[in-house]
Amino acid sequence: MSASNNLEARANAVVEDLAQDVKNVLSDTELASKEEVRKLKQRVESKMTVVRALAAEKSRLAARKAKDAAHTANVYAHDEPWQIAGAALAVGVLVGLVLGSRR
Repeated sequence: MSASNNLEARANAVVEDLAQDVKNVLSDTELASKEEVRKLKQRVESKMTVVRALAAEKSRLAARKAKDAAHTANVYAHDEPWQIAGAALAVGVLVGLVLGSRR
């Protein structure tokens, strides 16, 4: 789940960086005196609000999917413990063979 949080943090950082760049350009005093630039600034700010809300919702959906997948795996492990143990044993044997053949 930390990978999901890391991805979310990076995505939020990119959005915030972009928003700051746009604000810096639009806050130029020479440009700010123009009516078109003021209107553009308002449109950009409203769209950035929408983008932030969408990013937050996407993050919540991803977290919910990860939680559902973990719950499904947990239920499966409790319902089929011998299959999980057998799979773990098989992986352990394969790793042992690979490491043993390297010597």
